[in-house]
Amino acid sequence: MRTQSSVASDNKSPGSSTLAVHAGEARRKVVDSITDPIVCAATFTFPNTQAIIDFIEQKQPREEYGRYGNPGEKVVERKLAALEGGEEALLFSSGMAAMVGLLMAKLNAGDEVIFFDECYHRSREFCAKHLSRFGVVTRQVKACDYDAMESAIDDNTRLLVSESPTNPHLSIVDLERFAEIGKQYHVETLIDATLATPFNAQPIEYGIDYVLHSATKYLGGHNDLLAGVIIGGEEQMAPVRNLRGIMGAINSPHNMYLLERGLKTFELRMQRQNANGQAVAEFLEQHPRVEQVYYPGLESHPYHEVATRTMKGFGGLVTFLVKDADWRTTANIVDAVGIPRIAPSLGGVESLIEQPLVMSYYECTPEERRQFGILDNMVRYSCGIENKEDLIADLEQALEA
Repeated sequence: MRTQSSVASDNKSPGSSTLAVHAGEARRKVVDSITDPIVCAATFTFPNTQAIIDFIEQKQPREEYGRYGNPGEKVVERKLAALEGGEEALLFSSGMAAMVGLLMAKLNAGDEVIFFDECYHRSREFCAKHLSRFGVVTRQVKACDYDAMESAIDDNTRLLVSESPTNPHLSIVDLERFAEIGKQYHVETLIDATLATPFNAQPIEYGIDYVLHSATKYLGGHNDLLAGVIIGGEEQMAPVRNLRGIMGAINSPHNMYLLERGLKTFELRMQRQNANGQAVAEFLEQHPRVEQVYYPGLESHPYHEVATRTMKGFGGLVTFLVKDADWRTTANIVDAVGIPRIAPSLGGVESLIEQPLVMSYYECTPEERRQFGILDNMVRYSCGIENKEDLIADLEQALEA
């Protein structure tokens, strides 16, 4: 069966849009449909007992039970592995399920994991509050402080974790240096590249062991599904796949269809969202009511040099601080926009806006919010694929209202 290899030419590897459309798919599909059919089956049958034995002994590439895999899921996994430049991808029911699955498969009592402190707070919370009950130690160091991370490593360290870009501060990790630290101390590395996407950065190229995405965001792209994926080496991923089969953190066949469908336009959406993010960030940086803009495509961003060296584009997420504003004034600006919807998440075709203090950290104390760098006047804006002129005009009226 011809899959992703059928899209490669003799001269060069196919581009990301060609991979997004064709990689992982058979050239000729069941019933000759151009799209992969949705296989709604909880179990898969065998013609006789010998067929079961052959399946087990020969490790035949077919399905047995829905918790262990689905034909549509396998197509999407091959497609995502090709986009990221990895050997194997493994899909989960959400980005957090993917993170939990990897951590549970890789860490044992007495092991230690080190996070940069701008990682997704639920990922850090799972380790600090839940894995700690099973004897796993979590250490947090300042984001992009490689000396501090290196100093925190000891004989029990098993995993180094960061997002890049981080959310909502959009700090950029030097992927090569991060990977080198892991290799020097024989510690595996994980980058949550949800905000970068495989279009803008490919951490595996730099030697990172595992790349994680909340496929809910840019990969699905339409705010209509939940999914997560981990990409890594085939041998390294084997225990993670085995544990997923036990945990059952899987997606429905229809969800896999939606994700595959969303990926068909992945590059086109990313090109527009990169352009919108840059335009909105440049507008905000010049606006008199804006104190600071966090966006790696701006020269003022502290990690702009690292971003331009390691990323093809800078994404659609822009974070900014409203000048001389308390949380209520900031909320009024969020309420005044007309195009973005007020909601969590990011990466879909519709623009979204939120005030992190309210949306994600409302129940935290002021001290905890300061620790996480969540300020009263902070706004997070996720650009969709609308026309940038409309997004900017709408922001302008909201800031001046």
